[in-house]
Amino acid sequence: MPRSDGIIIGIDAGTSVLKAVAFELSGRQIASASARNRYQTGEDGSVTQSLGQTWSDCVSALLGLSDKVSDLASRAVAIAVTGQGDGTWLVGAGNAPVDDAWLWLDARAASTVTRLSAEANSRARFEATGTGLNTCQQGAQLAHMDRFMPELLDQAETALHCKDWLYLNLTGVRATDPSEASFTFGNFRSRQYDPVVIDALGLGRRRSLLPEIIDGTEISHPLTGEAAKAVGLLAGTPVCLGYVDMVMTALGAGVRTGGQNAACSTIGSTGVHMRAKAVPDVHLNDEGTGYVIALPIPGIVTQVQTNMGATINIDWILRIAADLMSDGDRQVSYSDLIPRIDTWFAESRPTNLLYHPYISEAGERGPFVNAHARAGFTGLSMRHGFADMLRAVVEGLGMATRDCYAAMGDMPSELRITGGAARSRALRSSLSAAVKAPVRISDREEAGAAGVAMMAAVAIGAYPDMDSCIAEWVTPLLGEAEAPNVEDAERYDRLFDAYKDVREAIAPTWDKLAQH
Repeated sequence: MPRSDGIIIGIDAGTSVLKAVAFELSGRQIASASARNRYQTGEDGSVTQSLGQTWSDCVSALLGLSDKVSDLASRAVAIAVTGQGDGTWLVGAGNAPVDDAWLWLDARAASTVTRLSAEANSRARFEATGTGLNTCQQGAQLAHMDRFMPELLDQAETALHCKDWLYLNLTGVRATDPSEASFTFGNFRSRQYDPVVIDALGLGRRRSLLPEIIDGTEISHPLTGEAAKAVGLLAGTPVCLGYVDMVMTALGAGVRTGGQNAACSTIGSTGVHMRAKAVPDVHLNDEGTGYVIALPIPGIVTQVQTNMGATINIDWILRIAADLMSDGDRQVSYSDLIPRIDTWFAESRPTNLLYHPYISEAGERGPFVNAHARAGFTGLSMRHGFADMLRAVVEGLGMATRDCYAAMGDMPSELRITGGAARSRALRSSLSAAVKAPVRISDREEAGAAGVAMMAAVAIGAYPDMDSCIAEWVTPLLGEAEAPNVEDAERYDRLFDAYKDVREAIAPTWDKLAQH
C-alpha cells in the first residue's frame, strides 16, 4: 500500500489548457497548476501543435504544482496522464518529432474521409470500432498522409496521441491505451487492433507505426531520471497512461456509480453525450455515427454522440440581445446577460416553438453528419417574444441531447451533467425533461484529471478495483437528483417527432444554400 499522505498527480493535456492536479489518495483535490495550450491554424484547414512545446508546457505545469504542494516530490506516489483525443503525433528515430502534430481540429483529411466512407468495407470498419469515420481521427489522418504526404510516414517510427507523447517523455516508453487504439484501429469488444479496420483504412503497409497497447490500471512505467530532473519529481515514481480525456472526464463526473452504468453529458461550446454500457448492450445506429470508447473497467464501454453546437447557440442569441441593448456610451456584453437566462426562461411560457441548434459553421456531427446543417426556428409567430425565443434555444439543446441519446438506444435512467452551463436551472430542467430522467451535477472541479488519477489509484493498489475507487472519489460529490417536470417531459415527447421531421426534411435545403 502507498504511504497514507501520498499524492497522485493527474495530468490533463486539453486543447485549451494543460493542467497538473494533485489529489490525496481519498480523492480530495488539493492543488492545481496549468499552462495555456497553443496551436496554429492554416488556410488549408490545418490545425497543428508543436510536440516540443507541449512537453515544455507539461514540465511548466508540474513545476508550478511543486510550488503549491509542500514536499510534492517525496509525497507523489504516482503520476497519471490523459489528454485531448484523436490527432496524429509522429515520432521518429531517437523519439524525435517528425513534424508538428495534427490535432483533432485539423480538417485536411476531409476528402479521404469521403473516399473511405464510400468504400464497401466501411460498414465492417464501423461494426468493429463502433466509431464513425471523421477528419479528427488518427486513422483518417494517417490514410490521408499515406496518400498525399508519404514522406512524413516514411520518416516516422510510431504514431502517437497527445497523452502518449507525454507518456513517452515521462517514461521513455512508446505506447497507447485501449480506448484510443480500439475506437480508431481496433475492436471495442477485444480492445485490440483489428486487421479488418486497418485494411479498411488502407494502412496495412503502415501497421508498424501503431504502438503497443497498455492498460494503465494494470501496467505502469517508472519516471526516468532525465524526466524526473526536468519536472522536479523523483526518478522511479510510477507513471500511468490513462485513457482518452473524454472518458476520463466522464469517469470523474459519474458516468458509472454504485456498480451501475449511467449517462453523462458535458455541455460546453459543444455537447458530449455518453452512456456507460456493458459491451453486449451497445447499439450501433444505421447512420454509422458516434464513438464507442472503452472505460478502464472490464467489459464496460461508453457509447458517445457529440453535437457541434451547445452553449454557442445561447451565446449567439445573447449577443444579439446585447447589441440591441447597447446604446452610445452604454455598452452591454453578452456575458453580462448570462445571469438573466433563468429569469427570461421562467418568464416565458411553454409553446410549440422549435429551435434546431446547428449554429456552428462546421455544421453537425451527431447523431447525423452534415457540414451544411444550419440553425433555425420553426413555428415562429407574432405572439413570440425574445424570452420565448431564448427558451426555444435552451430547449433546442435538450432536443439535440435527446436526439443523441436516441441514436444510442433507450433513454438513460439518470443523467449526470458537467460543464459551466450546468449551473443554469433552465438548462438542467430542459435536459431532464428531454431525456425524461433525473439529472445530477458533480461537484468535482477537475473531472478529467480526477478520472486519470483514479486509474493510477487502482494501479498502485490504493483500491482493489475501479468501482471501489468510484465509491470514494465520485459518488460523494454527486448532487441531489432533480426530477423532470412531468408536463415538460410530455411536451418534449409530443414535439420530438416534429423536431426530427424538420431536420430530416430540411437537409436538401441546407445543401442548396451551401452552393450560394
